[in-house]
Amino acid sequence: MKTIKSNSRRQFLGAIALGATASTLSVLTNPMYADVPIPNSKKLNDAEDWFEKIKGKHRIVYDGSEPHNGFPIIWNWAFYLTNNGTGTPDEDMTAMTVLRHNAIPIAFEDRLWQKYPLGKVFEVNTSSGEPYNRNPYYQPQEGDFPMPQIEGIKRMMERGAMFCVCDLAMQVYSGIVATQMSLDPKEVYEDWVSGLLPGIQSVPSGVWALGRAQEHGCGYIFAG
Repeated sequence: MKTIKSNSRRQFLGAIALGATASTLSVLTNPMYADVPIPNSKKLNDAEDWFEKIKGKHRIVYDGSEPHNGFPIIWNWAFYLTNNGTGTPDEDMTAMTVLRHNAIPIAFEDRLWQKYPLGKVFEVNTSSGEPYNRNPYYQPQEGDFPMPQIEGIKRMMERGAMFCVCDLAMQVYSGIVATQMSLDPKEVYEDWVSGLLPGIQSVPSGVWALGRAQEHGCGYIFAG
């Protein structure tokens, strides 16, 4: 299977990264991109309510648009580590990571990584260069992160960190993968939604979530 980073798709994926609207995306020549739906109101309301969980004096949001060797997770952990070191308990801070664009597989359970296969599709590789067939960032194993003390998504959520994933990117990328694998795009999208890791919130788009986080007092940091 080809990766999704070919030149033929870069214009479209670049538009997603910049937060283009569904109407803007529909002008692209490939018809599979013309029917990207606008998120429904229920999903929008669920996501709005989720942002009320942000707590504490110290608030940050990490913009994770690429897997970047796990750095959208590493920087989240580093925020907690160094705030603890300067006297701030977990209860008085929130670090949020928004997983969008090429970083969306970080939000998926191992089953999806094996079935589609996401390590190859999104070029998430082990230290030896082989594509991962599991999510290395939820409950990391030895060698997944550059230092063994770095905590994964599951542990960080237990400490109060927040993670969300771009639904618009899930719709688009699931369609691309479905086409490459001769599968039904709707079924693949629904499978990806069902395979979100526990506690990770689906949001209408990653750029929407970055805006909402800043409206709730989070400082912005680009995480790769």
